[in-house]
Amino acid sequence: MKAIRRFTVRPVLPDPLQPLSDLARNLRWSWHTETRELFQAVDPEIRAAAECDPVRLLGAVSAGRLAELARDEQFLHRLTEASQDLRNYLDGPRWYQEQLELGAGLPAAVAYFSPEFGVTAALPQYSGGLGILAGDHLKAASDLGVPLIGVGLLYRHGYFRQSLSRDGWQQEHYPVLDPNELPVTLVREADGTPSRVVLALPGGRSLHAHIWLARVGRVPLLMLDSDVEENAPGEREVTDRLYGGGSEHRLLQEMLLGIGGVRAVRTYCRLTGHPEPEVFHTNEGHAGFLGLERIRELSGTGLDFDSAMESVRAGTVFTTHTPVPAGIDRFDRELVARHFGDDGELPGVGVERILQLGMETYPGGEPGLFNMAVMGLRLAQRANGVSTLHGSVSREMFAGLWPGFDPAEVPITSVTNGVHAPTWVAPEVFRLRSRYGGTPGRWDSATEVPDRELWELRRSLRAQLVTEVRERLHASWRARGAEPAELGWIDGVLDPDVLTIGFARRVPSYKRLTLMLRDRDRLRELLLHPDRPVQIVVAGKAHPADDGGKRLVQELVRFSDDPRVRHRIVFLPDYGMAMAQKLYPGCDVWLNNPLRPLEACGTSGMKAALNGCLNLSVLDGWWDEWFEPDFGWAIPTADGLALDEDRRDDLEAAALYELIEDRVAPRFYDRGGDQALPGRWIEMVRRTLGTLGPKVLADRMVCEYVERLYAPAAQAGRVLDPGTARRLADWKARVRAAWPRVAVDHVEAVAPTAADGSAELGSALMLRARVALGVLEPDDVEVQAVAGRVDAADGISDAQVFPLKPAGGQDLEGRWLYEGPLALDRTGPYGYTVRVLPAHPLLATGAEPGLVALPAEAAVDGAGVLMR
Repeated sequence: MKAIRRFTVRPVLPDPLQPLSDLARNLRWSWHTETRELFQAVDPEIRAAAECDPVRLLGAVSAGRLAELARDEQFLHRLTEASQDLRNYLDGPRWYQEQLELGAGLPAAVAYFSPEFGVTAALPQYSGGLGILAGDHLKAASDLGVPLIGVGLLYRHGYFRQSLSRDGWQQEHYPVLDPNELPVTLVREADGTPSRVVLALPGGRSLHAHIWLARVGRVPLLMLDSDVEENAPGEREVTDRLYGGGSEHRLLQEMLLGIGGVRAVRTYCRLTGHPEPEVFHTNEGHAGFLGLERIRELSGTGLDFDSAMESVRAGTVFTTHTPVPAGIDRFDRELVARHFGDDGELPGVGVERILQLGMETYPGGEPGLFNMAVMGLRLAQRANGVSTLHGSVSREMFAGLWPGFDPAEVPITSVTNGVHAPTWVAPEVFRLRSRYGGTPGRWDSATEVPDRELWELRRSLRAQLVTEVRERLHASWRARGAEPAELGWIDGVLDPDVLTIGFARRVPSYKRLTLMLRDRDRLRELLLHPDRPVQIVVAGKAHPADDGGKRLVQELVRFSDDPRVRHRIVFLPDYGMAMAQKLYPGCDVWLNNPLRPLEACGTSGMKAALNGCLNLSVLDGWWDEWFEPDFGWAIPTADGLALDEDRRDDLEAAALYELIEDRVAPRFYDRGGDQALPGRWIEMVRRTLGTLGPKVLADRMVCEYVERLYAPAAQAGRVLDPGTARRLADWKARVRAAWPRVAVDHVEAVAPTAADGSAELGSALMLRARVALGVLEPDDVEVQAVAGRVDAADGISDAQVFPLKPAGGQDLEGRWLYEGPLALDRTGPYGYTVRVLPAHPLLATGAEPGLVALPAEAAVDGAGVLMR
């Protein structure tokens, strides 16, 4: 029979064990080894069934066992130590507080919005890298003492659980998640009633949501849940699944995340006294509507739309994670219009003004579509990609928003992602480092570890992975319908002494899950080599609506089912955090072979590196930035060649096979020297731990966000009081209206050059430019010379900017004379141009308004200079 109602019966902890409740409800246990081990000791027999989730564990443990623990002095001593350690962690000063003591102008608080958060497998609210990155961001912020508030949605079915059919086809399952069985608590008003946020929907309907709180160390994570009684059935399902449903469903999710998220933050700060955020950070475009809600808030104080928008922009940071337009949410213009205005959300804010923020009104755009990333960029004064290469790709991708500027000048910077070491580094690795003087901030202790110990550690981790793989493979085959009698072969799957390669990702086509299968005979030879065999562990989920991705999974599964190779290559279904935490440490090599440059960052290789795993990757994302031969191998690519996709895949797969056969496997199996150890391999492991390790840390990433983005955003926001915001908005409106009459009328090089048109290295040209400003004044603009090497089409590359200064008043024709020196510090073909940009002390960059005036070709006198 089926229950007509579900509820949770909570255990009653004896008084001596009450601190267990606080420890279980703070997700710091997910990255704090001592606390995890304490919970594992509560009841070793059921800890595996509870998947090391303390909330589930405490709900399952018997009253008798609790009474026994309440009398166990040794356990109570460990409990007291863990509880005190948590209090010290939550209350003591950390890096951020030290910076404040030194006078740094840091924000009182930062609100961090993301559609998914991967904090722990016990809170399955993530699908892949975006969510794991968001979870690591929160955990590192907690460790550093950054006053962050996370904001997301609570999905009652999470993403999905993956299994395989007998023929290897991906199957999706959506288990119901009861918040009362998760490590979250309901936010309540002072009278005990649940706090809620409400959004207005078309037709007089409303969308209600409760707010659930997860404590991620020092960081509160607020998650909105629409499965409440006040909602009609359709509205109750808004937060049913991560990345599920059609366009309107996704639009409602993103309205709830952005608009409802701001209201949830206001509610939480009101109830707890937490400082109000001075900076709002949107992790991808999904939460972009938060800017509209903040404009609505400020409009209620008397600011007009444009003035409120300037204030909002100053305190907003936008991070883009996608290198392809297809990865961005775009909605039909009319769908968005229907949900706003007087019959929807944000009444009093003009629908056309809202639409203008997201419309693709630039060359190559589709004006009928509302683009969430475009809105995010227009509502944020500061934006970034997630690796140096991705920043460059993003500037190219969004260059249409800044017409007249070269992509290099598009105001999108980059902060390379990092990963949270305590979450992803195996405890055995931490313990070995600690024995040789390593600390969280000192990774070079790896140089002190003897070769034998390092190699034995790596073998031990590989052996743990072999055990894990066999258990998971057995469970997978049973779910596929196999009988126990068919599965004896699983006991011989993988070998703890064989070179182990890992590959685990989401399965969009550009990540090329099946590149390794391009030449199956050659792959079999690698797997079955008599002296230097290779074994491969693969995992990954395709989006439920992506049949192409599912076919790739099936292709890989069918190959790995072949009795000839199934002991050397396995596919593990249901890739998630729990699996990943075993997979990264146990692999010797981490494989990543995306189509360059479509990988934004690729943090899985970072997690592997922190465990001494070497990377074998295309030069994309973070690997393009930090690759050195000491850390692994770069797979050659054909991205610069005009090839069809199949030909490119063939070439790059051949390069991959060659690397493994000729360089990777020989180095792993080269057991020369007195100790019969692979000395050169061990040295690469040591360099990976000691030199690469500090670069890939989430602590480094979050510090960069604080110093380069959060602090400037907070300072800009503080300057923009209502009066200043109005003046800035008025100035921008005046400049935009006057800009059509701004022109560079004439440019000349005053200093002579040689008769052949060349100039000497180290000399200088004196440039003069006559500029028409219309009704603008010189204080409204900056006139610049832009110079650099030129190509055959006179395009300037590697440009330098030289300011030109006013040299007197207006001439009889109303033009202003500007002049200045142009230093000639490079040899070869060289050229320059002159341009006019708006200038205001409150602009983050001169490109921010997207306005530039360049000279007509006829206005330039001798603009090209050949250096010698």
